[in-house]
Amino acid sequence: MALTVLFMPESAYGPTNNCIGIGDVLRKRGHRVVFAAEASWAGKLTALGFEEELVSLAPAPDEPQDAGQFWKDFIRDTAPEFRKPTIDQLETWVKPVWQELIDGAKFCQPQLLEIIARVRPDVIVEDNVVAFPALNTAGVPFVRIVSCNPLEVKGPDIAPVFSGYPASSREGWADFLAEYDRTHRPMWEQFNDWVVEQGAPALPDLEFIPEGALNLYVYPRVLDYTDRRRLAPTWKRLESSVRETDALFELPPGFADGHKLIYFSLGSLGSADVELMRRVIAALAKTDHRYIVSKGPLHEEIELADNMIGAEFLPQTTIMPLVDLVITHGGNNTTTEAMHFGKPMIVLPLFWDQYDNAQRVHERGYGVRLDTYGFTDEQLHGAIDRLLGDAELRDRLAKDAAEIRAADGLRVAADAIERIGTAGK
Repeated sequence: MALTVLFMPESAYGPTNNCIGIGDVLRKRGHRVVFAAEASWAGKLTALGFEEELVSLAPAPDEPQDAGQFWKDFIRDTAPEFRKPTIDQLETWVKPVWQELIDGAKFCQPQLLEIIARVRPDVIVEDNVVAFPALNTAGVPFVRIVSCNPLEVKGPDIAPVFSGYPASSREGWADFLAEYDRTHRPMWEQFNDWVVEQGAPALPDLEFIPEGALNLYVYPRVLDYTDRRRLAPTWKRLESSVRETDALFELPPGFADGHKLIYFSLGSLGSADVELMRRVIAALAKTDHRYIVSKGPLHEEIELADNMIGAEFLPQTTIMPLVDLVITHGGNNTTTEAMHFGKPMIVLPLFWDQYDNAQRVHERGYGVRLDTYGFTDEQLHGAIDRLLGDAELRDRLAKDAAEIRAADGLRVAADAIERIGTAGK
């Protein structure tokens, strides 16, 4: 039975790419796949064969924007906040991010109602962290995707989300949770009141998004927290969700001959911190390895060393199979993709759930977490040499990656969306 599936991902590349991967499988099965995409994505999704319904989250800018430009600018302007301890970021960075997301949800509510009336979806899929009431009042199954670290789905026996605190010690948990409550509750109460006014169910306490009839989250079993927090039957883990739409990548002849090959990316948002990009590049230039560098939106301000190649955008999922190591910001897509392809990681977290991914990779032994703004060249070089030389880790990653790939998360997600959409229809 052919379905109309409406995806609404957050405007950043991570959630959008995750939905692209799942939507591509559904589209190839004959379903109609429509993206309610933030306006700066115009044309990016039709080029992949999807329908686009553009959504404005704020008044139109004076100049046309690149895809996700609002968040790139936001990250660039607030980068000094990332040098603070995570508990201090709750008021000065995490809370403002929530407020921007809330403002966007309120602004686009009338647009979404019109889109839903026009598209008439059989199932709605949201990959975001904030509620859009129009999606929850459409009278069709609502599917929530969590493409952030699953600490986002809170529990008493797991560390607080956004903290980056170890799982093995509860030190600091209570203080972090109390500070989160203090800084966020008034904003949550106002947002919850508005959500209810739109006819949607009340939000769970201090949560900014409700659960769906189906909830998908992307995280490999070997990193997950299921030994400490069990989820309801409506939750389904995807071992990975690696899109199959990236172009092939070919290395220049002779570039990596006889050298280890390393991929370096701080993500489309993190790479907007040009000073940090230059700092890491300068340290990597002192090694004998070869690097593929994702330069990001401010690529013209970033000069690569002789042992590097790179570009503004790169087809990450076709590069990873080629490399020996990944240096990453710890975004959920990059973290799970590195596990999918069996690559050890050095993680330099910047914001949001990246601290949690960095800590989890580190404490599970799949990589090294470094102080993003305080690492020394010697620490970075030492981490590279240790991970590249760890044959036992390489074998463990190869075994885990084979199991992750065999689980076929893209099609598991597509199957689950098909089932709930067909049952609803």
